[in-house]
Amino acid sequence: MEISLVKSGLNEASTIHEMQMKAFMPLFDKYQDFETSPANESVERIISRMNQSFTDYYIIKSSNISLGAVRIVRKENETYRVSPIFVLPEYQGKGIAQTVFVMIEDIYNDARIWGLDTIMQERGNCYLYEKLGYKRTGEAKVINDKMTIVFYEKHLV
Repeated sequence: MEISLVKSGLNEASTIHEMQMKAFMPLFDKYQDFETSPANESVERIISRMNQSFTDYYIIKSSNISLGAVRIVRKENETYRVSPIFVLPEYQGKGIAQTVFVMIEDIYNDARIWGLDTIMQERGNCYLYEKLGYKRTGEAKVINDKMTIVFYEKHLV
């Protein structure tokens, strides 16, 4: 499957919002995370992020089909953050996220540190990020009695 990243503008905000809700709804239903779940975010929140000078959104595509999206946040000292990345449920498990991580590391080739977070209880997500070279920072945030967010970093030389 040929994957491409298409930098997104405000005109794609509602498309990104719809995909984000669809991709994160199973986790929202499972963990009942009303405060931090991307499934519970408004389109206005995405527009607000798109307007940040330090944020880039990309739609993940294959043959002109939108498969998901990724947001990159530029921080100080060549540090970048992935928040969020998501692939629509019907396209998950096909290596798309792995490909996207390789592509974003190539696009932002000045990065020395990449950061992200995920749900500790989602073993598949943790496995993916660890396979890609991310290490847990030791920081964790308990969201509710079902769910804890863990933080990862990847240091590049």
